[in-house]
Amino acid sequence: MEQWIQQIIEQFGYLGVMFLIFIENVFPPIPSELILIFGGFFTTTTTLNPLWMIVVATVGALLGAVVLYGIGLLLDRERLESFITRYGKRLYLKIEDVRMADRWFDRFGPKLVFFGRFVPVVRSLISIPAGMSNMPFLQFIVLTTCGTLIWNAGRSFGIRYLFLLVL
Repeated sequence: MEQWIQQIIEQFGYLGVMFLIFIENVFPPIPSELILIFGGFFTTTTTLNPLWMIVVATVGALLGAVVLYGIGLLLDRERLESFITRYGKRLYLKIEDVRMADRWFDRFGPKLVFFGRFVPVVRSLISIPAGMSNMPFLQFIVLTTCGTLIWNAGRSFGIRYLFLLVL
């Protein structure tokens, strides 16, 4: 996977990073940490700019988050519970897990959207309950942008300066 990520960034630059981060948001098992590490590295060895790297990573994450928010809008609790009833055992999920998550989101929604951007897997999946709960779209975008921007800046700049120290 590392070689594939490296090749995409090498070949497509900023658009490659945006695409990879978008895919990472929609399919969480791909680690954004790895993408951002390579992105940070390429800012030290190519003409790619660290600020633009952060911007395109944030845009890619926002696009992915909006897709998952839209999926959340299409899902309602009854559909999700029906899905869990059918496939929950395979996914190690119970209906009570969904209900508990729904209660948590009702109570802490905005905080979960913002702080969830710093936690692997949650970073992507938190967009679904945000859509399901009909969180105002503007609020969702602002919280997602702020949290994602902080995450991407920390990862990209932190990694970039680490590489500069090593080189």
